[in-house]
This record gives sequence, C-alpha cells and structure tokens, in this order.
Amino acid sequence: MTPRMAGESGGGESGGSSGRFLQYHEPTIVEILIIISFFTFLWLAEYISSKVIRAGIIGPIAIGIIYGKPLANILERTWQETFLYLGYIGLILIIFEGGLTARMDLLKANFSLSVCAAATGVILPIAFSYLLLYLGYGYGAVESFIIGAALSATSLGTTFAVISGASKNVDLSQTRVGAVLVSAAVIDDVTGLVMSSVIHDLGDIAGGGNVNLGWLIGRPILASALMAILTPVLSKWVLAPFFRKFIERRFAKFDHISNIVLMILVLCAFISIAAYAGTSILFGAFLAGSFLTYLPSKHPEGPFVVLSREEGESQKHKSPTFVHTFEAYCLDFQKFVLEPLFFASIGFAIPFLDLWTGTAIWHGVVYTLLMLVGKFLVGAWIPIWAAVKRPRKPEEEKAIQREKEAEADGGENGNANGNGPPRPNIRRVQSTVKGVDTPTQAAGGGSWPGLLLGAAMVARGEIGLLIVEIGYNNTPYVTSAGFLTAIWAILLNTIIGPIVVGIVVSYRGDSIGKGAWGLVPGPQADLEETRHENGE
Repeated sequence: MTPRMAGESGGGESGGSSGRFLQYHEPTIVEILIIISFFTFLWLAEYISSKVIRAGIIGPIAIGIIYGKPLANILERTWQETFLYLGYIGLILIIFEGGLTARMDLLKANFSLSVCAAATGVILPIAFSYLLLYLGYGYGAVESFIIGAALSATSLGTTFAVISGASKNVDLSQTRVGAVLVSAAVIDDVTGLVMSSVIHDLGDIAGGGNVNLGWLIGRPILASALMAILTPVLSKWVLAPFFRKFIERRFAKFDHISNIVLMILVLCAFISIAAYAGTSILFGAFLAGSFLTYLPSKHPEGPFVVLSREEGESQKHKSPTFVHTFEAYCLDFQKFVLEPLFFASIGFAIPFLDLWTGTAIWHGVVYTLLMLVGKFLVGAWIPIWAAVKRPRKPEEEKAIQREKEAEADGGENGNANGNGPPRPNIRRVQSTVKGVDTPTQAAGGGSWPGLLLGAAMVARGEIGLLIVEIGYNNTPYVTSAGFLTAIWAILLNTIIGPIVVGIVVSYRGDSIGKGAWGLVPGPQADLEETRHENGE
C-alpha cells in the first residue's frame, strides 16, 4: 500500500493544505512497466522499420496506434496528452535543427524553383480532390475543398526527419535538391496554416457569425511574409553587427553554456512572435535556427569558425558552433525521446478501427493513389528546370572557382603580354560529367533527384491531420465518410512517402550526391581547404 504524504492525513489543518501542492505517490509496478514497454517498443519499432522499409518514422506511428486510444488504449488519457505535448516540442526541435543546418546560400539560389514546387504541391491535390471527391464520390464542394486542403499540406517534421535519417553517406540538407525540398515544405506549411485558419472559421461563417474573411486569410500570409523579410534584414544590418562587435568574443569563455542560453531565448522569442502574429510556430522555429547561423562572423579567425566540435571546445579563443551545442545538449534527447513521441502522437490521432469498412477502404485507397500522384508530380520541376536552366556540377563549381583565382593572379602578376596563367577548360570538365551537355541529357540527369523531391513531399503527417480534424470538428461540412477518406490518404501517404525516399536514397543516393542536384561545397569546405594549403 502506498504511504500517505504530507497533507493527506485526516487532520483538518493538514487536509486543508493538501490543495496547495501535488501529493507525491509511488507509481504502481503496472504503470512503470507500461511506460518502460512503451518507450522500448518505440525504439525497437523505429530501428526495425528503418532497416526493413527504410522509413524509421513508421514504427513509432504504429506503436502510437497500438498503445493509444485508437486500438488497445494501454496508456492513460493524461499520459497520451502529455506525450502529445512533449512530441510537439520534439517537432519544434526537428524544425529548429533544420534551420540550424540549412544552407542559406542554397535556399536563396533555388528559391524560384522552390516556389514553383510548393505551388504545384498545393494546387494539384486540391484540383484532384475536386475531380474525385466532388465529381466522383458526390461529396460537397466545401467538403472537397477542406479535404483537398488537408492533403495539400506537407509534414515539416516528417520532411526534416526523412532528410536527416535517409542516408548516412549523403547529407541531403547540403544538396541542391534538399534545399528545394526544405523551402517548398516550409512554404506548404505556411499555406496549410492559412487554410486551417480559414477552415476553423468556416463554422462561424456557416452559423451566421461576423467574420472578416479577408483579414482571416491575409493575416497569416502577411505575418509570414513580414517575418521572412524582416528576419534576414534585421539580422544583417542590426543584430549580427551588434553580436559580432559586443558579444561574440565573450561567448568563448563559457563554451556551450552561452550558446544554449541564447538558443533557448531566440527559439522562444521566434515561436512566440509567430504564434501571436498569426503564423505557424513551426515557421518561427525554422527562422530561429536560420537566424542563429547568420549571427557569428564568417572570418577564419572568428570564435565560431571551427572545423570540429573538439576545436571549439579545446581552444580558449574558439567557441563551439550552435550546431555543435545542439548536438551536445539536445540531439540525443530529441532523437530517442521527443521525436519518437511526436510520431507516436500522430498514431494517437488516427481512428484506426473506423477505417475498416468496405466503402472507407476503397474510397481511401483510390484517393490515396491520386494524392500520391499530386505530390510526386512536384518532382517534375527538377528535370524541367535542369533542361531550361542547367545547374552546375560540383566539378564545374571547382573549375569556375579556379578560373576566378587564375584571373585574379593574372591581373596582379601577368606577364608583359598581359597573359595570366592558363584557365581551366570548363567545357572539358562539363564533357566528363554525364548528362549535362544538352537540355535532354540535363533533364535525364534530374529524374532521380526529381523522384526524391516528389517522394519527400508526399507525407502529410501532423499538418494534414490538424486541418482535416478542424474541418470535421469545427464545421458542419465534413461528413464522417469524408473524414475517413482523408484519414486513409493522410496515413498511407505518410507511410509511403518516406519508404520511397529510403529506397531512392539507398540505391541512388551516391549518384544524386555527386550530380548536378547533389552536394555543393560550403564555406566550411573552403575553410578546411585554406587551412590545408597553409599547412595548419
């Protein structure tokens, strides 16, 4: 029998004070074993699904369905709600890490392509939804729009989890196709928030409520645009100069401590601004990570310019980078606790038993196939873009860099005839790389990166569930049949997309990484090469 704690006795004064604090009690052995088994199966399921189907997120979703309310309901409701909150913090950290590790130069260089990809990923699912749901299944027009809006979203958390864990040999976040994927997913997330806000108030509109539809739609768009514009402007002209002049040198004294405090403050500030401004807090988390990468100086002698975590920690005048601090303080807890809880919480929200009726199955499966096509077609932009505006291969980038250096040397040390050192033959470099000389060959070289982009955009995850549940619970438009059709499509797309990504990366990851849409040397590589040349 569990002993009573202070305030639990029968005395009047003690009993009256028990409401001021939580009474400590020992958990039962059954509760302890349930929690231990839940986390154990989360980890095992993630490991097995990553090995067998190359999509580690599927295992935790399945465990969430089994342990949660949809199936066995082993976990108490309060535990499921707590895990949902913790999982959402894990989602925020996934997006924050994506911002920390994102290559701003690649995002900027491929922004136009990302906008085209994001627009395609929103328009096609909504258009296909009207074709099938409205004209084929006979659903209402507004219901078809709500379901289509839910399936036009892209799960930011799943996207970042997939690109970070798909391959150990190729860091997809450092590739051109990875930059396009990240930008398109962020844009789709903001678009999904706008749609969820509109759908949330459709119930008020249907009930005769006074809703300013223009402001309802415009507010999240305006807030997102202002945050996206003001963050780099203020970073470049105000905050980064202030940080570099007055703060940066002091950070080296405290190593990780100063970094983690600043990271927490910046993350909380950005997600709070995003929430109160009316845009997505996930967008705020991404901007927070991107903002932190821009703060430190890029000079080779700067405190944050280090080649490894060990260099930042061992040298007194150097400071660990924000990425190194995140890896030291947050990465393990995020990877093994918060991230599995996030995907398990998706499983908590799936009405699993209601899905297994004949009509729900065939409606859902057919709609799933159409939604797969809608997102896979996003990847068609890669070969189209490659044919129209061929990106350079890594070899060409290096050759052009050598040419610039040769021109600079020739200008300073040229001979009497004004001739500098011989320039590298760029055309020769191009000819040694397969599939770049003609538009047709360039388009062919973009087929596998295009498939990777389309597959990575397929998962709808938490954003899709949020939109369709808002439509089902807050408006009179979405019927039970439509809700189940949407759940089928969201669930299967969230499973199939990462599996296809894993297969593509497994068989073509190396060739993608070495191709025109693959890895691009960053500032860190230039620093390492400079130090190597100087014999450091």
